[in-house]
Amino acid sequence: MEYRKTYEDWLNSEYFDEETKAELRSIADDDNEIKERFYTDLVFGTAGLRGIIGAGTNRMNIYTVRKATQGLANYILEVGAADRGVAIAYDSRNMSPEFADEAALCLNANGIKAYVYDSLRATPQLSYAVRELNCIAGINITASHNPAEYNGYKVYWEDGAQITPPHDENIMDRVKAVVDWAAVKTMNKEDAVSKGLYNIIDTSLDDKYMETLKALVLRQDCIDEYSKDIKIVYSPLNGTGNIPVRRVLKELGFENVYVVKEQEMPDGNFTTVGYPNPESKAAFKMALDLAKEKDADLVLATDPDADRLGVYAKDTKTGEYMALTGNMSGSLLAEYELSQVAASRGIPSDGAVIKTIVTSNLVDEIAKAYNVKLIEVLTGFKYIGQQILGFEKSGVGEYLFGFEESYGCLIGTHARDKDAIVATMALCEAAAYYKSQGKTLWDAMVDMYEKYGYYVDDIISITLSGIEGLEKIQTILNNLRENPPSRIGKYEVLKARDYQLDVIKDLKTGETTTTGLPKSNVLYYECEGNVWACVRPSGTEPKIKVYFGVVGSSIEDANKLSAEFKEEVEKLLG
Repeated sequence: MEYRKTYEDWLNSEYFDEETKAELRSIADDDNEIKERFYTDLVFGTAGLRGIIGAGTNRMNIYTVRKATQGLANYILEVGAADRGVAIAYDSRNMSPEFADEAALCLNANGIKAYVYDSLRATPQLSYAVRELNCIAGINITASHNPAEYNGYKVYWEDGAQITPPHDENIMDRVKAVVDWAAVKTMNKEDAVSKGLYNIIDTSLDDKYMETLKALVLRQDCIDEYSKDIKIVYSPLNGTGNIPVRRVLKELGFENVYVVKEQEMPDGNFTTVGYPNPESKAAFKMALDLAKEKDADLVLATDPDADRLGVYAKDTKTGEYMALTGNMSGSLLAEYELSQVAASRGIPSDGAVIKTIVTSNLVDEIAKAYNVKLIEVLTGFKYIGQQILGFEKSGVGEYLFGFEESYGCLIGTHARDKDAIVATMALCEAAAYYKSQGKTLWDAMVDMYEKYGYYVDDIISITLSGIEGLEKIQTILNNLRENPPSRIGKYEVLKARDYQLDVIKDLKTGETTTTGLPKSNVLYYECEGNVWACVRPSGTEPKIKVYFGVVGSSIEDANKLSAEFKEEVEKLLG
């Protein structure tokens, strides 16, 4: 058994430290655990690494981090960009500082400078640093919103976005080519510092980032007049958002910001929340309790690396706090930003809004209303960043807003990843603006539904871990690819998109066209009545996901239709 041999090699090699070996000896009698840790290498995918922390080739540890970094270093040396260096940030997760140092010292040993933040920072701050420091690449040590046992390693390229073609494939190839663990380079930190290879990013970059964000405010007049009347409860969920979110709100003039104390400070075990995902209602329990105590207008939470923002807005008519999904908050911000741009300077003729293929069709209607081009990209914010880069290179196209359903958006082009800090700022600004109109954010949401239609979008996510789980996910997708549904419940499927085969098939005429997007293992079904469903494996977790959306005549009607459609969609998974 190959995995057993690899396990023994790690135990017997002088390269691996005693702490690692002790951990491996503790599982000597658990063959299944040995298999899970060693049956494969932790896959370096298009976003980098993500996995459970622990010893083994299929785990996040200092050795898998070094190996990934050696592959990245090899590619940077090949493209002749070693002199530009790499920016490195990390979040509050266990082992994040250690992994950041291991990555830096591997780069340093290869003659590449590293610029490392002195303490935890948010994902958008890393994206910003890559651009501001003119680095060739960036590394962010984070597992985003995964449970506490996970950590990860994301790679960014010089534009500040996560790696896209051709760099992603090239870097993945270089990482795969590193087969000798002991050949991976590293060096002593003191030596790296003395040689000018290991550099600390000082707080002046934080100041610059803050000023950049504040320059994006469109209605400071409303903040000045109404911020004192708005109460905000905020939770960083024990992650990186605490300092930057509170700072930007304070500097703009929001005085009544109440932070959930138990979730204020960094905690890699996420003791009070377990699963630090702002998409989860459970993650908001303490924040909602505090909101009721303070009679707050808004309840906000950012995930550990502060690229995703969860929102609850108070419905003053019922006194209830209404959850805003990522589609809802993103659409609300799209409407606000476009309306204010239209009012202040007019919509530019080449203005564009960008969304992913699994994001609400509500934003299509918003873009249409403001005569803005809507661009659809594959799932992953890096593809939104890629479009922004295309605008810059061609000189055609002005980015106005971009978002994806998974609670992430970007206002401005200072970063090329989701930015929950700027999203928090903009939502609070919007709350002040709507306050000036005698409305709450929830009122604004209802107004938007009345204007464009009651769009309700949802997701089914099923975890299928381990070897068997991966096989089952692939079987489901293969079955759907070979036998596409002609109906989903009462809705006829009009067109079936297969992004892996780059085909859109009209099921009535049989006519086929191309998707125009890169190949991806994703299936999408356009149904009558602007109803849709999309099936894809998660790119970061052992899950298969089905996204779907319906349109109703009221909130109640849309929710009813969504619940009925969900039952039918679940049948697609067998």
